[in-house]
Amino acid sequence: MRIAGRHYRTIWPEEGGAAVMVIDQTLLPFRFATRRLASLAEAAEAISTMVVRGAPLIGATAAHGVALAMRADPGDAALADALSILGATRPTAVNLHWALARMRDVLAPLPPRERPAAAAAEAAANCDEDVALCRAIGEHGLGLIAAVAARKPPGAPVNILTHCNAGWLATVDWGTALAPIYRAHDAGLSVHVWVDETRPRNQGAALTAYELGAHGVPHTVIVDNAGGHLMQHGKVDMVIVGTDRTTATGDVANKIGTYLKALAAQDNGVPFYVALPSPTIDWRLSDGLAEIPIEERSPQEVTHLLGQAGEGEPSLVRVVAPGSPAANPAFDVTPARLVTGLITERGIAPASSDGLRRLFPEHAPRQDR
Repeated sequence: MRIAGRHYRTIWPEEGGAAVMVIDQTLLPFRFATRRLASLAEAAEAISTMVVRGAPLIGATAAHGVALAMRADPGDAALADALSILGATRPTAVNLHWALARMRDVLAPLPPRERPAAAAAEAAANCDEDVALCRAIGEHGLGLIAAVAARKPPGAPVNILTHCNAGWLATVDWGTALAPIYRAHDAGLSVHVWVDETRPRNQGAALTAYELGAHGVPHTVIVDNAGGHLMQHGKVDMVIVGTDRTTATGDVANKIGTYLKALAAQDNGVPFYVALPSPTIDWRLSDGLAEIPIEERSPQEVTHLLGQAGEGEPSLVRVVAPGSPAANPAFDVTPARLVTGLITERGIAPASSDGLRRLFPEHAPRQDR
């Protein structure tokens, strides 16, 4: 996607391969800056502190982190340490563990001398494939938006509500939930996005609004609790969100607050779609509520807000009474029964085991093959 007319991916290798560059998302929307990651430790820190975030980008960064580790030491112990350190950075996003397993499977059989080049090539391939998957999600989701647009008066916008950030900043490029919106906008369809602020880290207000604005997509930032009100008054045509982990039965873990949007959408007859590349599906799990680990983040994300006064430097401001404790579950699980459909790179599937198996028959249980 483009910032000030220049195309960017969210992660790219430095010439010569000694480091990778990323967009520092902790500085957005106040300042656009890149950060150089030159070691396993720096890649792990970037993931855990949300310099990079979003399930697909977490996986891509982890893959590059393994490549940086292999550049420093391609031995078996170093490979095992890299996989362990990176695997502990974020518990909910399954793309992290998918990418690490992929790197392990490629590198473990190789002699150490071949691992640095193979790791760099595999990490680059991971990024290129993520871009292709997200572009395909955009194509399939475009059809859904076009169908809604065809039912509306000429020139009336399709109003889409989204939660958190599932745009190109959460992936290598294009995004998941925002990819269909970008494709619709670029195709000349009139779209308008309701952007949930997404407390406590405000990824919607800070990141989704930033990238939609940079691409010229009409949008309005709303407080998290306004979505149900807008649906009641017919101002939302559809909801599209992303996901950090989806079970084989269609349960969806996404940023905290997604479940409440799904409940409001069902009550008001608003279609609720989840956009995801297939590496986000955890084929081992069948019960999202019981089996998906929910990350608990620092209470400070709830008690303090990052803001900017005038042109000064951004700073943290306390918004909770001193002495009051805070809890910070980062994700919730939306049951499959509340999901209208899953937008994947292979098409749109019902949120069910049968629906997913029809699109991904290679993951069907052996007895069903």
